[in-house]
Amino acid sequence: MLDSTKHEIYNLLKSKVLIDEPLKKHTTFGVGGVAALFIYPCDINDLKVVLKYCSKNNIKTFFMGSGSNLLVSDNGFDGVVICLRKSFKNFEFNDSLEAKIGTGVMLGHIVRTLTKNSVQGLESLIGVPGTLGGALIMNAGAYGSEISNYLVNIRSISLDGKEKIYYKEDIDFSYRYSSIPRDEIVVEANFKFKIGDLDEIKIQKEKASQSRRSNQPLQFRSAGSIFKNPNTKTAAGYLIDQANLKGMKIGDAEISKKHANFIVNHGNASSDNILQLIKIIKKEVLSKFKINLELEVKLMGFNSSELKGVAWIKTPLV
Repeated sequence: MLDSTKHEIYNLLKSKVLIDEPLKKHTTFGVGGVAALFIYPCDINDLKVVLKYCSKNNIKTFFMGSGSNLLVSDNGFDGVVICLRKSFKNFEFNDSLEAKIGTGVMLGHIVRTLTKNSVQGLESLIGVPGTLGGALIMNAGAYGSEISNYLVNIRSISLDGKEKIYYKEDIDFSYRYSSIPRDEIVVEANFKFKIGDLDEIKIQKEKASQSRRSNQPLQFRSAGSIFKNPNTKTAAGYLIDQANLKGMKIGDAEISKKHANFIVNHGNASSDNILQLIKIIKKEVLSKFKINLELEVKLMGFNSSELKGVAWIKTPLV
């Protein structure tokens, strides 16, 4: 992106705009090159302004939450990254168990607030990283519960700056998937929850927390689960373990010894180190079990040459 374009966008907005921003500072993996622009929109109006500008001038955009489910190329992203987690944080909850929540709110905060109000259903999502926006896009879930279970509708902004409302029945939700248009950014969601027994909710919440502490390498930087489970009876981590890949390292990236579906950064891993491990996992599991694992993490900024020979990685390249 031309420097003149960067400064033109900078001067258009009231929002915080970071130029040539290292993306490793904004992802849980702690890897990745720079973004031409990294923007925290301060309000809906500024968000619409930048979306319209990028659409009119054919500038690539990427919508980021907390960067917890993302692998960014070492070459970075020559476009505009839009992040809502510092401003779209409204959270309204009433006695009818209805909630209106901005998509910049962290999922953990939502779970803790609902638990205090004896609301059941999402307590098992405690510890799942990320914002509400990211959780909706991937239909985040754990231990049988999914974020979409209690959804009423969402409000989004299209690239031409138009606001849209989608009701739950308008959206296809399935395991770690939603049909929410990827060229729109979700800014708010409405939910209808159910009351439950506070003691039981606390028990389920603690069980989920304990399971994560026991089974996941939480002391290292990672992006959570790398692959989706192929089906309800087969876990991706089990297949990777059975392929004898636990503990394999490239550079400072390692297939976790604790949970094989996690790749961890021991401090100085590159994005390419992680991508090479992903390729090895895909190849070995396909060879041994005839199962083509599908990525759960998103890829950002990669080009066809970086992914040469791995066309079977089924994920959108942004």
